[in-house]
Order: sequence, then structure tokens, then C-alpha cells
Amino acid sequence: MTGPRPAHRVTLLTQADCSLCEHAKQVLATVGKDHPLEVTETDLTSDEGQRLGAAAGVLFAPGVLLDGKPFSYGRLSERRLRRALRAATDSPSTASATPSQAS
Repeated sequence: MTGPRPAHRVTLLTQADCSLCEHAKQVLATVGKDHPLEVTETDLTSDEGQRLGAAAGVLFAPGVLLDGKPFSYGRLSERRLRRALRAATDSPSTASATPSQAS
């Protein structure tokens, strides 16, 4: 018997007046219905946001870190996020991928 799956930590790096940031929030809310997510939103222009963005190679908002590792920036792909979460559930060491701009 297995217990509940642990929540994946998602850090969402955002900025004001960002339509892609709003899209990312919607994607995370939708995916969060099927996968346990612990989402933290940080302003990319804050000191913490700049530090996280620089370390993760985030070129512009929104930036997404999955379990502390760079996942994407720009338009967040729901399909790619679901695949990464499924892979992480099967094998915790495969949770992240190289940060990429979704197309």
C-alpha cells in the first residue's frame, strides 16, 4: 500500500503585467488537480527572483523551477509539465530537464 505522493515544489518567477505569467498560473492550477504541487510565486524583479533567475538561466518571465531545478521559461507547456511530473513519479531523479523555452 502506498501513501499519498509528495508534492512537487514549483517556483514560479513572474513579473507585473505578464500575460504568459497568468497563463503559467492557469496551467499550474489545472495540473495541480492531478499532481500534488506546492507552488511558490516570486517576482523576477526582486532580489530573490533575480538570484533564482540568474542561477536557473531564466531569460524572461515566467520562469519555472521544478523541485528546485530549472524547468522552463516563457510559455509553460502543460503537456511537457505533465510528462515531467509523470517521469518524476516513476523515477525521482528524472524530474527536471534542461531549461527551455516552450514553443
